[in-house]
Amino acid sequence: MSINVTVPALPESVADATILTWHKKPGDAVSRDENLVDLETDKVVLEVPSPVDGILGDISAAEGETVQAGDLLTAIQEGSATQPQAAASTASTAEAAGDDEPVLTPAVRRLVKEKGIDPKDIVGTGKDGRILKTDVTAYIESLESAPAKTAQPTQESEITQTGVEGDRPEQRVPMTRLRARIAERLLEAQQNAAILTTFNEVDLQAINDLRKNYKDKFEKDHEVKLGFMSFFIKASVEALKQFPAVNASVDGKDIIYHGYYDIGIAVGSPRGLVVPILRDADQLGFADTEKAVRDFGKKANDGSLSYEELTGGTFTISNGGVFGSMLSTPILNPPQSAILGMHTIQQRPMVINGEIKIRPMMYLALSYDHRIIDGREAVQFLVTIKNMLEDPTRLLLQV
Repeated sequence: MSINVTVPALPESVADATILTWHKKPGDAVSRDENLVDLETDKVVLEVPSPVDGILGDISAAEGETVQAGDLLTAIQEGSATQPQAAASTASTAEAAGDDEPVLTPAVRRLVKEKGIDPKDIVGTGKDGRILKTDVTAYIESLESAPAKTAQPTQESEITQTGVEGDRPEQRVPMTRLRARIAERLLEAQQNAAILTTFNEVDLQAINDLRKNYKDKFEKDHEVKLGFMSFFIKASVEALKQFPAVNASVDGKDIIYHGYYDIGIAVGSPRGLVVPILRDADQLGFADTEKAVRDFGKKANDGSLSYEELTGGTFTISNGGVFGSMLSTPILNPPQSAILGMHTIQQRPMVINGEIKIRPMMYLALSYDHRIIDGREAVQFLVTIKNMLEDPTRLLLQV
């Protein structure tokens, strides 16, 4: 019996998807719930599992093609009777490909495909020599840190990679759907909002002392490290309560004041910047907040964030400090009206009670939509965050 496999229902507001990677070929044996193909949307990568055990038929949509919900992807010949034939076909294919063909997880396969890397060049550190994502990132870092003379491609590889010969090669590649969506939203923010940025700096000595005193106990009790992000999220929520316009958004000629606090956490991923949403952040303790942020980071790297986790949000925090940024002007995440930019922590001399002392300082930036947020509100909002971070007791007492 032949079972059709079609494009599943796509998330709301997503019109179509692109075939990213087929993990099986026609004639391959497939198992129920085994991932057959990855579909890329402008937010997430969706996996399409096999509905039954059987043999994969002809592929109706090749990699790179655009498909819509309900479109036919392939068909599977159901039944265990065909399994021995499939096993033999798979064995002969493996023999033809060679025994050294590495076995890749979907996440690793996507990463090496995006980076144009031959997985045979990577030494796997996983079980039975399997290649882990950390192996791929380490390999990429080794290439980037290699001397320039060893990084020069041969003429043959240059032609393969760029399509042109000579000393001035070029490479043209299409934008991924996520990258195209990021570009679209950034232009939308700049064209449709009156963006202004205000700056301040915060002394993180008190938070450093608190983390030093309680980090071991905190990690033992909650099985998660006590980082900086939970403090910034908590401080932002308290500041949003005092300045509702910063938590609002513009809808036509109306202003929508949100009575909840869904905080977007900007996270870098192999596919680009994503902003998962920490919903009802005001109702979460420090431990739950840290766990959520940790999980967002893992899911972003694995490409397993769901569409629901990337939808909505009333305010965003972006931490460019993890990449070494000293100061920046973050761009709004539409339709939100403000975004907080964190930066790298630097030991700098500061005047404290008339004395010069070395303190861990961070520059803060708040970009905001001047259409609904006045400069006075923006400055006071940022000062409120600064005051709460410099005296974390305020976060507990909510004062």
